[in-house]
Amino acid sequence: MRWHTLAVHAGLGHDPQTGAVMTPVYLTSTYAQKAPGIHKGYEYSRTHNPTRTALEMALAQLEGAKYALAFSSGLAATDAVLRLLSPGDHVIVSRDLYGGTYRIMRKVFEPWGIQFDFVDTTDPSKVEEAFRPNTRMVWIETPSNPLLYVSPIAALADLAHRWGAKLVVDNTFATPYLQAPLEAEADIVVHSVTKYIGGHSDLIMGAVMLNDAPTYEKLRFLQNAVGAVPAPMDCFLVLRGIKTLPLRMQKHCENAQKIAEFLATHPKVSRVYYPGLLTHPQYLLAKQQMKLPGGMVSFEAKVSSPEDLMPLWENLRIFTLAESLGGVESLINNPASLTHASIPEEERKAMGITPGLVRLSVGIEDTEDLIDDLANALNKIYKI
Repeated sequence: MRWHTLAVHAGLGHDPQTGAVMTPVYLTSTYAQKAPGIHKGYEYSRTHNPTRTALEMALAQLEGAKYALAFSSGLAATDAVLRLLSPGDHVIVSRDLYGGTYRIMRKVFEPWGIQFDFVDTTDPSKVEEAFRPNTRMVWIETPSNPLLYVSPIAALADLAHRWGAKLVVDNTFATPYLQAPLEAEADIVVHSVTKYIGGHSDLIMGAVMLNDAPTYEKLRFLQNAVGAVPAPMDCFLVLRGIKTLPLRMQKHCENAQKIAEFLATHPKVSRVYYPGLLTHPQYLLAKQQMKLPGGMVSFEAKVSSPEDLMPLWENLRIFTLAESLGGVESLINNPASLTHASIPEEERKAMGITPGLVRLSVGIEDTEDLIDDLANALNKIYKI
């Protein structure tokens, strides 16, 4: 199936009992059994739920995977994948990545005995230098959060496999519509479904997609044993959101490209991070690896302190200052004080996350309105 058809029809077909076109929301915790252990495939909703089954089937189809598992949040999905490791194992991680991922690695798994090295994964030679005999996993975000660096999935997959490690790709920013890591030989794909796949800022969810059966069985055990599973209503909302994913992503990308071009010419913006600009260091790789450059844009404002950004937040009328991303509405964020505040200041600076860095999640509103909103707010700040 082609992408727009797949998005509409992914998951289970019509309900066999009633003919309902949309998958019903099965709001039940338990299921009747004819005898102990004899049932119709469902016994307890932490383990399986029909609405979640439909969603997991849809997610697998979107990502081109054999298997998918839904979790109660993106970090719950991350936690499950990291639980595949054992004390003493070593992980190579993208230097630029979501603050919550950094936090769970440093604060939860490092004390447990897992070793993490944060390196520039846009350069395979630097990744290769970081390998150790006990390296079991390479974890990348591409495009990364918040600086939108693009890492070469196929090259890193080949490198990881030569060392006997797995490549995990956080595909949240790109979505399955823009990028297919499993086709490039990645082993595991992680999503914060909260973002573009859900698409409407009304739920929290994560997902893991993969092709390897033994790893899937381990993750499925963890999903049930730990119990960080999404509610049926949230699964229904994601199934609904998936149907418009390609339409939304096209508009997100169209708007983001034009906004990035506008910001690149603004006198009070020193740098724009967007894979669709010729000035982006991985522009050619992004064109090769991604269908479109995505809906996220970051830029460096010419300010001397975070306080200088206050008029920006106060004068925006369409962009909303908020955490998260990927919804139909446009959001604006200061990573140093919000999404990446859990990273120590010195490490943030080393990554390039400065107090003047602004991250945009570009929505699907009219492009001209979004540009006018940014222009007005920037003018208010700098009194241009």
